[in-house]
Amino acid sequence: MRGIRFNIMDVTLHADAIHRGAGQLMPPTRRCCFAAELTAQPTLQEPIFLVEITCPQEAMSGVYNCMNLRRGCVFEENPREGTPLVQVKAHLPVAESFGFVAALRQQTSGQAFPQCVFSHWENLQGDCMQAGSKMEDLILNIRKRKNLKVSMPALGDYLDKL
Repeated sequence: MRGIRFNIMDVTLHADAIHRGAGQLMPPTRRCCFAAELTAQPTLQEPIFLVEITCPQEAMSGVYNCMNLRRGCVFEENPREGTPLVQVKAHLPVAESFGFVAALRQQTSGQAFPQCVFSHWENLQGDCMQAGSKMEDLILNIRKRKNLKVSMPALGDYLDKL
């Protein structure tokens, strides 16, 4: 979680000291924080690599094909003075980078040389609460991997039941 803060505005505690321990305070506080997270329109962020690729001009079509297949975005293309080489800069999601070097070498017949470094975080598009969205599928896969209940928690799970 990034950029989150919980302001406790008002608390009414039991007069008896035995009922003011962590066992009585933590469960409702936890439910309040979870409910606040769900109502704040949460989103996921994915890490993005900055990829610098050096290749000959005739291998550029292979670079663009490989980047398009992996949700990559080329944003700069600079020819090197006095050489037939081109320096390409692109952004590539880290999740799509596994096997990228081998695929790029295959597309360019071994003529492209990539270098990847972390660039920034980017919000995933979509709504995590919308059924069937890519973000929901990703969240459910993460919950399954962590042995959590494989369904999105509902806001009603955390509201008071009086």
